[in-house]
Amino acid sequence: MSEKSEQQRLSVFKTYKLYVGGKFPRSESGRVYEVTDSKGKWLANAPQSSRKDARDAVVAARKAFGGWAGATAYNRGQVLYRVAEMLEGRRAQFVHEVADAEGLSKSRAAEQVEATIDRWVWYAGWTDKIAQVVGGGNPVAGPYFNLSSPEPTGVVAVLAPQESSFLGLVSVLAPVIATGNTAVVIASERSPLPALSLGEVLATSDVPGGVVNILSGRTAEIAAPLASHQDVNAIDLAGADEVLAKELEIAAADNLKRVLRPQPVDDWTAAPGIDRLTAFLETKTVWHPTGSLGASGSSY
Repeated sequence: MSEKSEQQRLSVFKTYKLYVGGKFPRSESGRVYEVTDSKGKWLANAPQSSRKDARDAVVAARKAFGGWAGATAYNRGQVLYRVAEMLEGRRAQFVHEVADAEGLSKSRAAEQVEATIDRWVWYAGWTDKIAQVVGGGNPVAGPYFNLSSPEPTGVVAVLAPQESSFLGLVSVLAPVIATGNTAVVIASERSPLPALSLGEVLATSDVPGGVVNILSGRTAEIAAPLASHQDVNAIDLAGADEVLAKELEIAAADNLKRVLRPQPVDDWTAAPGIDRLTAFLETKTVWHPTGSLGASGSSY
């Protein structure tokens, strides 16, 4: 009877959804598009996000920004490390999805997933250290303390790399949120499934809803309203081709967004450096009088 039941059992196919504001909505348009592997085999139907989905994601990111930016850097590091823990527990799932998405062998996909988890841990360790690298006391000619400290830019739109569906995605997303920004991510158009599954990990970690919002669909269609959106403070064009990047950069100039232009990456496993950590930081400088002590005029 058991053998007969197994023969008659139908597989339960996974329904992939967007991740917006800590929830899993379908696209408001009701559209989906087919996602296939490197050999053209059907894998799933992914939501095809609309302009309204993009606007909803910006609203969620803005709502979450105050709490996330106001958290201590140490706390953000703990939260990012928790994400790495959850990824480790779902390692087999991501190996399978990355192998299908990028046409890799299981062993090569496993290397990519392991590098992705390590990348999360690496950025988790930087959350309470980056201020020491890019901030500090400035020598000035006068009885003043002059202190510079980094602050997050705000809501950042991130176009994930098209060719690296998971490691590339995390390499551009993690530094954005590590420094206190919130993100609206457009997943790889051809291979969005690892990104959508990442949303499930974030939802079951300690990342507050709205800090990361993940959209799938046609990159150009979703990116256009984000580039021109007045409440988006910056945009990373990692996943845009040359023509699209130029169009988005022009649109982003309307409200003086910070723009990180596409940069060719030959090997996403290479040490990333801190360039992406500092790309979406603003520097706040504070002056404070030291005061004078005694008749000699010495100061502290």
